[in-house]
Formats: sequence, C-alpha cells, structure tokens
Amino acid sequence: MTTNEDERNIMSKAIEFTDDSFEDEVINADADKPVLVDFWAEWCGPCKMVGPVVEELAEEFEGKAKIGKVDVDSNPETSTKYGIRSIPSLLIFKDGEVVDQIVGAVPKAQLKKQLKAQLTN
Repeated sequence: MTTNEDERNIMSKAIEFTDDSFEDEVINADADKPVLVDFWAEWCGPCKMVGPVVEELAEEFEGKAKIGKVDVDSNPETSTKYGIRSIPSLLIFKDGEVVDQIVGAVPKAQLKKQLKAQLTN
C-alpha cells in the first residue's frame, strides 16, 4: 500500500474540509455540536501519528461532534486565517468560534478529554 492509499484510508470517517467548504462545514455548522479540525500536511511525520487518532475519534463521536481535516498545503487560506504555524494543530470550534486548540502530536486521551469538555458546555 502506498502512502497516498494510507492517507485515504485514514481519512475515511473524518471529513476533508477545504478553503471552499470550511465556512459552511465548520463555521456555520450545527450550533449544538463541536467541530474538531486537524490541520495537517502529507509530509508531516507527527501529522501521520495524529491522523489515525483523529479517525478513531471521528468514529467514536459520530453523531455527537463533527470531525475533519484540513490539508494546509492545499488550503492555505483557511490555515492562514486561523494562524496555523505548526502542524499538527487541532482546533475545536463551537458556535463558529475557536474554543480550544491543541498543537503537536498528543495522546488520544487528551484529545478525547478536550473534545468531551465541549460536549457538555
């Protein structure tokens, strides 16, 4: 299996957000559901470690939260708008606003805890 095939398999549950879809899919999303966005790049080693975790969370939180990814190389507008300087960077949005941010490869338990906190707020 090639690297590109691996990436496609990892992203099977997580939504792929783009510069064109970000506003509708994240900012104007269901107000009652948080949105976790993973800013990543194909060449980024730590991003490849976080990718499968984001995929698992997409499955676990299906129906409770929206989870997706933004390829920073293909979507520079969105990455710039949110000041993404280091990847992986994960932002949690609620009601169209950034409510939490995680930078770097962190354990699944930490991501899960921070996402769960937004389900109760």
